[in-house]
Amino acid sequence: MSQSFLLCCVTLIWCASRIVSNPTTAKYTYNSSDLSYLSNGIQFPVDLEMQALVQQTDYEEVSQNQWFSRLYDHYGWWRNLRKIEDSPCKEDMAIYLAKLDNGTSWALKMFDASGRYSGQFFFGNDYWLGSKTLCEELANVETNSEVPPFDVQFYVAKIRINLNKIDTPVTRQLNLGECLPKSCGVGGTRTLLAQENNQAASLNIVGVRKVPGDYSLLSDLKVHLVGGYGLVVLFLIIAASFVEFFNARRSKTEEIYSTAESNNNSKYSSTKDSLNGSSEISLGCEKSEKKKKKKKNGIPLRLLLSFSAISNGKKIISVEKPSLESIHCIHGLRFFSISWIILVHSFLEVFAVSDNKNYRILTERSFTYQTISNATFSVDTFFFISGLLVTLTYFRTEYPKHQAANSDLQASCTCFRTSLAKFLWMIVYRFFRLTPPYLFVLGVNEIVMRYLHSNSVFSPAIIDHVSCDSYWWRNVLYINNFFPQHEFCMLWSWYIANDTQFYVIASFLLVIAVRGPKHLKFASILLAILLATSWIVTFLIALEWQYTARVEEPFALFDQLYDKPWLRIGPYLVGMMAGYGLFRMKSRLGMPRHLVALGWCLAVVCLGCLVYGLGRKGLVVPASAFYAALGHSAWGLALAWITVACCTGNGGPINGLLSFKLFLPLSRLTYCAYLIHPVLMCFTSFYMDGPMHLHRIMAIVVFCGNLVLSFLSAFIISLAFEAPVVNLLKIVFS
Repeated sequence: MSQSFLLCCVTLIWCASRIVSNPTTAKYTYNSSDLSYLSNGIQFPVDLEMQALVQQTDYEEVSQNQWFSRLYDHYGWWRNLRKIEDSPCKEDMAIYLAKLDNGTSWALKMFDASGRYSGQFFFGNDYWLGSKTLCEELANVETNSEVPPFDVQFYVAKIRINLNKIDTPVTRQLNLGECLPKSCGVGGTRTLLAQENNQAASLNIVGVRKVPGDYSLLSDLKVHLVGGYGLVVLFLIIAASFVEFFNARRSKTEEIYSTAESNNNSKYSSTKDSLNGSSEISLGCEKSEKKKKKKKNGIPLRLLLSFSAISNGKKIISVEKPSLESIHCIHGLRFFSISWIILVHSFLEVFAVSDNKNYRILTERSFTYQTISNATFSVDTFFFISGLLVTLTYFRTEYPKHQAANSDLQASCTCFRTSLAKFLWMIVYRFFRLTPPYLFVLGVNEIVMRYLHSNSVFSPAIIDHVSCDSYWWRNVLYINNFFPQHEFCMLWSWYIANDTQFYVIASFLLVIAVRGPKHLKFASILLAILLATSWIVTFLIALEWQYTARVEEPFALFDQLYDKPWLRIGPYLVGMMAGYGLFRMKSRLGMPRHLVALGWCLAVVCLGCLVYGLGRKGLVVPASAFYAALGHSAWGLALAWITVACCTGNGGPINGLLSFKLFLPLSRLTYCAYLIHPVLMCFTSFYMDGPMHLHRIMAIVVFCGNLVLSFLSAFIISLAFEAPVVNLLKIVFS
């Protein structure tokens, strides 16, 4: 049987490595001089018919640099009107160009609100956006003495340009903003731009769109569904809060009257004789105790009070330390990990909307930037904590029951059926606990991205408004990490899918392990096989795809390696082992000081090498494969030492920092903060009127704002969708 089991494991490893790798697919390449990989725009295919619109004409020949500096200059657009067939557009443009030549105020402002070459193109500036806000401001008669005699509209065009092989070794994509007469529309604007003189190797108009577009929030069914869901929850929160408030006031009033009545009864009974008085006193005490007993609320009222913002808010922001058996240091680990994740995403946010994208290459050369590029280990911290807590909690609650059930066979059979029910209950409980806030953020994210793609001057390389509409059910089933990246809805939700899948595996192993020593040994063997299989499969895939770990490509091989459970399960399993170890030690471990110091040194060196060990050029292929296969488990192993040391009194000042009581409420909000922070980042960055100038100091400022905004939003989401669900589950499953 053992040989058959081993054969099945080997077959599983081989099949997994073949399924996820496709040797016929082209290997990925990276070129540090290629600025196109820094672009945030969606790369649309070029329409071959539209290429004919860009023609060589009788324009004056100048040097290529002079031509490029005057590209899309409205002062030379008189000749571009020749092929405009729409007479209203042609008439409005003639008026605009004539007034522009005369220096009329409103025409100069139209020209000023349009985009054109402004420098730093060869350092990554692809945004010639002008200003949509200033274009719209032209029609404001309160702030402008002169307004255009026609309606104006802001357009954003995507243009692919290649000057020559030396200056632009790869084709670049310009984002050009134009403030033009509304009568021209998308077609007229494309025609105007297509008549521009072309002295480049290639100049193609990919697409033109008006900003804002035709999307309307009020006509979107998703807005009504999500908004209605939110309004119902808001109504329940307000009603429950009022009920709890008035119940608290009534209870306080009754307590005051009860206390006063008790005092009167005591004075009255003291005037009686000793025999009668004793019975009167006992009778008075019984009445007083009955009055002090709180009336138990009915089920409907308890369900309503589950939504109360008063009690839920107090639970969330409470800084009272939990019981001594709790793992206090995990709260600090959670906060620092989510802060690390938000820091990385803040840098990616700034990279996406900056006009000097070449500065990213300069930033990546610094040693400290490895903190950003290797932040994938921050997610491993959450995997480790999840495995630790689920194991420790389950053994503390279920192990004593199974120990008592092992005395007789009938009780053992009953215990097995109970364990099976417990396993199913754990899965159902987790699903209903995580899904409500998840679904709400899922709907909000789709609405936000649909709004941004219609109203933003940028073109976010995120198509959640398309993919979520088609593939949202994968998120609900927590299987979205098994599909290609371009079909992802909420790209960052891969973590939630992985964690849920690991939770199912852990629940299965725990139900087996808790039944007795033999079962524990069997579950331990299964866990070891899973861990070894993860290492082997990851190693084989990394070799198959010639994976190279490097600072510039933190998300390389996303579909093959980055988000897949066979790569990520390592720290979760290490967390399970650490949880069982803490259960067996009962948070007591006596060690000599030199061994404690050695453990801390090894843990710190391990963490430092994983984050800062890639170097400038990265790792070669075999070393990269080992790094991908073993790195995440090594991270979990270092965290296991930190956790065990802090829980057994060997943490020193590190334990004091990680167990700081102000981290408690922030730790409770990490799940909702993880869900909502990318949505907030997309909205705040892509809603801007133009790009920002990239600098590390600016990125840190953006990070601080994102951190605060994420936790404030997480508090609201937790108050409305997470805490009430937890209360409801306690009532229903009790």
